Amino acid sequence: MNENYRRILWYVFATTRGGPTRIRIVNLIMKRPYNMNQISKKLKMDYKTVQHHIKILEENRIIVAEEKKYGSIFFPSQLFESEKKTFEDIKKRMGE
Repeated sequence: MNENYRRILWYVFATTRGGPTRIRIVNLIMKRPYNMNQISKKLKMDYKTVQHHIKILEENRIIVAEEKKYGSIFFPSQLFESEKKTFEDIKKRMGE
């Protein structure tokens, strides 16, 4: 149980304007790995918007890319997987 990481999750998903969008992206990636283009199409979002949110999710160790290149596939990080319950709690409290 990592209290600092929980705080990061709350910040990324619940206290920022882009939180609901990031929740949608993570929900999608939890079902199966996707690349940015696939996420953009699946969620009907602008590619640049997806790119911005992916960057934030990566910086906060919520998702990881298989490698750093165009077309990279994103997966939930092991750290995120270990705190999935916190993510579910955040979603519940936000009504997602």
